[in-house]
Amino acid sequence: MISQSQFLSLNPRLLPLSTTLSTPIQTNRTPPLHTNLFNFSLNLPISHRNQLTVTMSSNSNLSNHIEKCNSGLQVDQIDQFTEVGNKLADAAGEVIRKYFRKSFDIMDKDDLSPVTIADQAAEESMVSIIQEDLPHHAIYGEEKGWRCKEKFADYVWVLDPIDGTKSFITGKPLFGILIALLHKGKPILGIIDQPVLRERWIGISGRSTTLNGTKISTRNCAKLSQAYLYTTSPHLFSGDAEVAFAQVRDKVKVPLYGCDCYAYALLASGFVDLVIESGLKPYDFLSLIPVIEGAGGVITDWKGDQLHWEASSDSQAGSFNVVAAGDKQLHQQALDSLQWQ
Repeated sequence: MISQSQFLSLNPRLLPLSTTLSTPIQTNRTPPLHTNLFNFSLNLPISHRNQLTVTMSSNSNLSNHIEKCNSGLQVDQIDQFTEVGNKLADAAGEVIRKYFRKSFDIMDKDDLSPVTIADQAAEESMVSIIQEDLPHHAIYGEEKGWRCKEKFADYVWVLDPIDGTKSFITGKPLFGILIALLHKGKPILGIIDQPVLRERWIGISGRSTTLNGTKISTRNCAKLSQAYLYTTSPHLFSGDAEVAFAQVRDKVKVPLYGCDCYAYALLASGFVDLVIESGLKPYDFLSLIPVIEGAGGVITDWKGDQLHWEASSDSQAGSFNVVAAGDKQLHQQALDSLQWQ
């Protein structure tokens, strides 16, 4: 309980030196601070009492603002979801490390992209945790799609157990586990986890992005001519998209290749300036949005529109063109050079 003398030492302007204080009421239970201040204010002159009331009201409003943020979610809710997200990354990482640089079968999906037992087992490990901890949440995974009895859900976890399977099967530790939580279609939590290097980027709507618990930010680079650009592979562009990408690539300082989701993590950490890719699926980019934005960057489609995907039992994982930049001016220059209609 704060004493009157302590309060006055913190707020010397509230009372003139000649003011005499009455003896505080003793109780066996310590009331909250705002109650103490209210009782104490009754002993003040009216002018000082009004000043204290304004201060108390302001503090109350600040407290309410802090306790409720992130698209209307309570702080304890988003913290709970983040804790679950960490559990998912831990579980998937444990599975993936067992198979990394080991011998295993490689299968082809219908689209001829590779898949391994590590992809499948890692997704199942995450699904089991969500179903146990948050049974009312839906799941959309790269390997098995929609998992929920209902057609729609306010909360949907979008999972990519290994983004960069080609890097994984060739022993290159630049793949990542991607975890996104959507609330009414908006990504409110995003995780990029590199389980071999044990690096974890966490983005939360309304908060600063962290890398292994330390806040990070993108770097300033307002000119294409000074930018370091990453894309997974130049061979993933075709037709008009290939032409559009070349218009940006030819203007940057250094074009680089081969990082999958890890390139976006490097952008969020301030080591890369621009990432441009074509044909990404929702599970490839939804987790990136809170991470990039929370670090001060911008991520949109090639027209500059917000990336959005409605997850449901009927949803198809279509293809999206994505551009991410650490600097808003650079982002606009990239859009102008892409000239995408």
